[in-house]
Amino acid sequence: MNYFEQELRNLFGNDAAISDKRFVGRAFFGKLTDSLRVRVEFVTMGVADHYDAIKATIINRNDGPVDSVTLRFSDLLGKKAVTNPNFKNGVTPYIWKYGEEIDWYVYKPNKADYDRISEAINDYLDVYREPKLEMEQSGQSENGLTMRGM
Repeated sequence: MNYFEQELRNLFGNDAAISDKRFVGRAFFGKLTDSLRVRVEFVTMGVADHYDAIKATIINRNDGPVDSVTLRFSDLLGKKAVTNPNFKNGVTPYIWKYGEEIDWYVYKPNKADYDRISEAINDYLDVYREPKLEMEQSGQSENGLTMRGM
């Protein structure tokens, strides 16, 4: 397993809302609905081998890409304080590839950071998931109609 797969597993490995998960190279694939899939991957924003964003693409099985969003780690996590004296003002997290080495540059995200990234992606994916039928205790739907035959 490469470094990107490991990081994608940290983000989505335990995500029950995505089924049929596949981690391949720098990408993660999963099933949202019968006809929609998702691809999530680390991407660069103009600097080679400087993976400072994560991109999610919704894919229709028959028609191809439907929509995508790219979320920058700077927007999701902000600048992070580090003990390294070379970065007194902190550092914006990103994955850095240098030769054969791949790792987070200076700052390694913690569980809360991973949760923030996966929640942001899941908020986007929720737009394309099948709506859940949620019943209130009174047996009425959100619009006030009584649900029968359940």
